[in-house]
Amino acid sequence: MTPDEARARFRGGLRVPTAGLCPGWTQANLLVVPRAYAYDLLLFAQRNPRACPVLDVGDEGAVQTSIFRGDLRTDLPGYVVYENGVPVAELSDVTAFWRADLVPFLFGCSFTFEDALVRAGVPVRHLEAGSNVPMYRTGIPCRPAGALSGPLVVSMRPVPASLVAMAVRVTSRYPAVHGAPIHVGESEELGIRDLKAPDFGDPVEIRPGEVPVFWACGVTTQAAAMASGVRFAIGHAPGHMAITDARDSDYIVP
Repeated sequence: MTPDEARARFRGGLRVPTAGLCPGWTQANLLVVPRAYAYDLLLFAQRNPRACPVLDVGDEGAVQTSIFRGDLRTDLPGYVVYENGVPVAELSDVTAFWRADLVPFLFGCSFTFEDALVRAGVPVRHLEAGSNVPMYRTGIPCRPAGALSGPLVVSMRPVPASLVAMAVRVTSRYPAVHGAPIHVGESEELGIRDLKAPDFGDPVEIRPGEVPVFWACGVTTQAAAMASGVRFAIGHAPGHMAITDARDSDYIVP
């Protein structure tokens, strides 16, 4: 599918995780906040760039950005609405919640480099299983900014030990979509107690000879909105990303 075709299906009611959809096209995390929080969010992202790499910021009240030519209110497969830091609704259309003072942010997503991992021979378990990637709140605090603070969130992919170096090399070429892993091995070192119980997404099997590999995750911004009690925000449902009109190749570095 092209991004336009995928967005049309989401607009028509299709609700699925977007991992593996539209190979070659960049996927992005969405967080929309009132203007009063926009500077704090931009500063939070600048202070935590591995987790919150900014791809684009829309104008106040905009429903598009330069890399997303669909409608941000309807063209993702799932949204979460927050009030005072609490999720109050999970929807496939947030038109009724959109306001003129909202500023949309798009942050890099690790789904963008998964096609490159597969082409390099590195298995991606949640793609094989047809499930959502597992994501975990860690015990690592992000650098706060203004009204925003919260924990680092990571995504996890089991990788055969012999291919970890390859996974690092491949993903390090995509710094705008989280880049290289932040941790390899024991999850307890990140403050994660149980890999079978992710905070977001679905658990995946870790097979003999594989090690868990962790990448910073853009859901960190939503975790900050929750931890900080942000009065109002709209985010993508974790794993249900904005499929943009940018190409993965736009973000690769030599």
